[in-house]
Amino acid sequence: MLTINTFLKNQKTSLIFVLASIACYFTFAYNLIRTDYINLVTLYGALFFLFYKLIQELKNNIKALTYIAFSFRAIFILAIPNLSQDFYRFIWDGRMLLQGFNPYLYNVESFINAQTLPVSQAQILFEGMGSLNASHFTNYPPINQLCFFIAALLANKSILGSVVVLRFLIIAADFGTLYFGKKLLNKLNLPEHYIFWYILNPFIIIELTGNLHFEGVMIFFLIWSLYLLHQKKWQWASVVFALSISTKLIPIILLPLFLKWFSKNKQHWDYKRLFVFYTLTILTTIAVFIPFYSNEFITNYYKTVGLWFTTFEFNASIYYLARSIGYTFRGYNEIAIIGKGISVLTVIFTLAIALLRKNDTTKDLITSMLLVLSFYFFMSTTVHPWYIATLLILSIFTEYKFPLVWSFVVILSYLSYLNVDSSDKSENLWIIGLEYSIVYGYLIWEMVIKKAAKKQLS
Repeated sequence: MLTINTFLKNQKTSLIFVLASIACYFTFAYNLIRTDYINLVTLYGALFFLFYKLIQELKNNIKALTYIAFSFRAIFILAIPNLSQDFYRFIWDGRMLLQGFNPYLYNVESFINAQTLPVSQAQILFEGMGSLNASHFTNYPPINQLCFFIAALLANKSILGSVVVLRFLIIAADFGTLYFGKKLLNKLNLPEHYIFWYILNPFIIIELTGNLHFEGVMIFFLIWSLYLLHQKKWQWASVVFALSISTKLIPIILLPLFLKWFSKNKQHWDYKRLFVFYTLTILTTIAVFIPFYSNEFITNYYKTVGLWFTTFEFNASIYYLARSIGYTFRGYNEIAIIGKGISVLTVIFTLAIALLRKNDTTKDLITSMLLVLSFYFFMSTTVHPWYIATLLILSIFTEYKFPLVWSFVVILSYLSYLNVDSSDKSENLWIIGLEYSIVYGYLIWEMVIKKAAKKQLS
C-alpha cells in the first residue's frame, strides 16, 4: 500500500483535487449563507466533481482515501451548521435530560410561553430552532437522545461546544460504517473502494458531519447489523438492528424483509430462528424506550410522528402529483387522506417484496431494502435531503447507482423556495420537478433500458 509520502510525490493531480476540495469545504463550512443559492450550487457541484475524480484516481489507495475523507470532516469541527437548524432542538433535548426532564413530555414552546427557562441558553435555542420545531414534541428516538445527553453533559453552557461533541459522535459513527462497510464489501466480493461512494461523498460530509443529522449513527448500526447477519451471528444482528431503529425509526419498514433470510432449502422457513430474531429486535427496542415510557409519551410521540404523514410537506414527488389531483377535484389539500394511503401502499409494497423476492442472500436482502426505502421516499410527503443517506449506503452493495445520482441533484431541494416573485414562499415545483426528472430518468435507465440491453446482448 502506498505511503503518504509516496502519495505526495506521485499523486500531484490528486493533491490538487484535495487542496481544491479543502478550499471548497472551508468556504462551505464558514462563509456560505444558505440563501446564497449560486455559491451553494457552485460549491456543491465543484465538490462532487472533485469527489468523483479522487475516487477515480485513488481507488486502489484505500489508506489515502480514508485520510482524505476524515480530513474533510475535520474542517467542519468548529462550524455552526448553516443548512439546518435542527441541532438547536438536539441541544435542547440533551439539556432537558440533564436537568431531569423527559424530553418527550414537553414541547419547547410551552416553556417559553410560560416564561420558564428550564435549560441554559433556552431563549437562544428556541429562536434558533424556529417556531415550527418548538411547537411540537420531540420525535428523536432514545439513542439519539443519548447522544444529545452526552453533548449536554460535556458542554452544558456552550452551543458551539455542544455542536463539537455531536459532530465527533457522528464522525465516530462514520468510522464504524467505514470499518464494517469495508468488511461487508470484502465478504460479498465487491471492491473495497465502493465504500467511499458514501464516506467521501460531499453530500454525506455536508449533511451528516456539517449539518449534524444522525442518519449517520443509524446507518452505522444498520451496516454493522447486516455484517453480523452475513456472518450468521443473527442473534447479535437483531440486537444491533434494534439500536438502528432506536436511533431513527425508518429501519422498522425493513423488518418484513428478513422473512426469507431464515428459509431452509429455499422452500421452508426456519420459524424458530425467525421468531427469535423478531422477538430480540422488538424486546431490545422496547428496552431502549422503557426509561421514557408513560401514557403521555405514547400520545405525544404518535402525534408527532403522524405529522410526517398528515401535515408536513417538502421536496416530495409522487405525493405532489396526488395533491394536485386532489386540488383539481376537491378544491383543497387532501394530505390527511393521501398520507394514510401512502402508508398503506408502502406496507403492501414491502410485503410484496418480502414475499416475492428471494431475500435469502445478503445481496438480495440489501437490494430489497433499497427498493423498499426508495419506494417509501418516492411516495413520501416529506423528503429532506439527508434522508437519502440510507439509500446511498445500501446502493454500494447493489448494482443500482441511482441513489448516487440523487445525492448529487438533491442539492436542488435547497433551491425549492427560490421563486421569481420574492413574496411567494411556496416551493418552486419546477426545481423539484427537475430534481426528480433526473432521478427517475436514471432509475428507469438502470432498471429497464440497461437491463433490456443486457438481455439482448446475451
